[in-house]
Amino acid sequence: MRHCHKFIILLAASLIPAYASAESPYWEQKTSLYELLPINGDDIVFVGNSITDGGEFAELFGMPNIKNRGISSDVVKGVEKRIGQILANPPAKIFLLIGINDISHNLSASQIASEYERLVARIRAEAPSTRLYLQSVMPVDNSFGRYKNLFGREKVIPDLNAKIREIAEKHDADYIDLWPALADPQTGRLRKEFTNDGLHLTGRGYKAWTEAIRPFVKTTTTENQ
Repeated sequence: MRHCHKFIILLAASLIPAYASAESPYWEQKTSLYELLPINGDDIVFVGNSITDGGEFAELFGMPNIKNRGISSDVVKGVEKRIGQILANPPAKIFLLIGINDISHNLSASQIASEYERLVARIRAEAPSTRLYLQSVMPVDNSFGRYKNLFGREKVIPDLNAKIREIAEKHDADYIDLWPALADPQTGRLRKEFTNDGLHLTGRGYKAWTEAIRPFVKTTTTENQ
C-alpha cells in the first residue's frame, strides 16, 4: 500500500503543468541576484531564457553598458513577474527574446501571444521612453533528438512570430526577424553550424545573432524612429 501511495504522489507530480516550472531554484537564484544589480538609464538590457542567459553580450558588442537578464527555462509569465526589476529605472533599450519554452509546454501561439502582449503593454506603460525590440523566436532543429517537448511543435514558431510582429506594430516596438541570420534556407531549421543540441547556440551562433542585431544595438535611441 505504501508503494501505491508513492506511485500516486509521483503521478500527481508528473501532472503538474510544465508551465509552472519557470520559477525553479535557478530562477529564484538569478532573480535574487538581479534584484541587487541596478539598471541605469543608459543601459541596454537583454531579457529572455537560456538562449539569452548564455550570451556574453557586453563582450560580443564591446559595450560595458549591456546587461544580461536572461534566465534559463524562463517563460513569458516568468519574465512578466520579474520585469519590475528592470523597469524600476528604465534602461535606454530592451531586447526581448522569449517564447520557445512556452511552445514546449504545449501552449498555442494565441495563448502565448496573449501573455506576451500583456508583458509588452506593461513595459510600454512603465517605460515609455525605453526603445523596445521584440526579437523573433529562433528556429530549432529537432533532428538532434534532444528536446522531445518540441517534437512536432516547429510550426508554432512562425505562427507565434507573426503575432509578435503584430504586437510590435501595435505597441510601438521594433520587431527583429532573426531567421534570415540563423535559419537554413533549405530546411527552415536552425543552421547546424550554430548549435550542438538543436536549440541553444554555439559561439558561431551567438556571433551570427549579434551581428544581425548590431545595427539596432549600436544606434542611438532617437535614430531609425
